[in-house]
Amino acid sequence: QVQFVESGGGLVQPGGSLRLSCTTSGSISTIYPMAWYRQAPGKQRERVASVTSGYSTYYSNSVKGRFIISRDNAKNTVYLQMNSLKPEDTAVYSCNYFPAFDTWGQGTQVTVSS
Repeated sequence: QVQFVESGGGLVQPGGSLRLSCTTSGSISTIYPMAWYRQAPGKQRERVASVTSGYSTYYSNSVKGRFIISRDNAKNTVYLQMNSLKPEDTAVYSCNYFPAFDTWGQGTQVTVSS
């Protein structure tokens, strides 16, 4: 059974940075694209970044140039370095494969506020 465990969220001021981590279980995790998603209150979940097993990356327009996704296949871990954070980045951030599996972790709350 696939499991995702996210960490690294918190409260940060606008312009600040955070680094999120997500560890996965399951033998297929190293071959599937991994993605970070976020869901703000009252909004649908959206994919903000993804990385393939060959390390090709995708970023949504809203985070391009500010966020960096990376993965460590040996550790079954995917990271999201978030820089120049804005209040509109406030959301629960979750990781999953791309396309996403039905199983989701608890996510990690990111709040950007002064």
